Amino acid sequence: MTESPGAREAGVRRNREALLAAAAAVFVEQGVQAPIRDIAGRAGVGLGTVYRHFPNRAELVTAVYRHQIEECVALASALQRENIAPGEALTRWIGAFVEFLVTKHGLGVALQSEDPSLITLHALMLEKLVPACASLIAAGVSAGEIDPSVTAYTLMRAVGNLCILGPGYERAHAQDMVARLLVGCRSAR
Repeated sequence: MTESPGAREAGVRRNREALLAAAAAVFVEQGVQAPIRDIAGRAGVGLGTVYRHFPNRAELVTAVYRHQIEECVALASALQRENIAPGEALTRWIGAFVEFLVTKHGLGVALQSEDPSLITLHALMLEKLVPACASLIAAGVSAGEIDPSVTAYTLMRAVGNLCILGPGYERAHAQDMVARLLVGCRSAR
């Protein structure tokens, strides 16, 4: 019995989603240089399936982070639709952004790579995430909760700097410092 084109496409989508989820988890644990076989094993597929979807590591890294960037963008929209204060929405979104940053072992190295498919990743982050953050800041400013001098790019850059982990400065420290930064972004009203 032959598989229908729709069923085949659904299988391809499932494999791709499983690979993205597995790669994201493995990257958190081992960094972006993790063995591809570990990603394939976690996704429950063979190495050939990985390479059919992502012919090289750079394409896999880019796809994982592109997917996670899109999730952060979608979260900003979802938070604005919720019945919560704009300042709280910004705090929750920045919390998700912190998680995105602190779990990306090796992303800094990948972003500095000469690989053309990775060079666009930094631009994508700026193109997508800065406007998402800006929309939350604008809502907070309109509600009188956020200082109007706060800009998305500067806030995100400050958060990014606070999320550079190292010996004696772990995830919890970054989260605490970002929370303190956000207190400073509140309106003085």
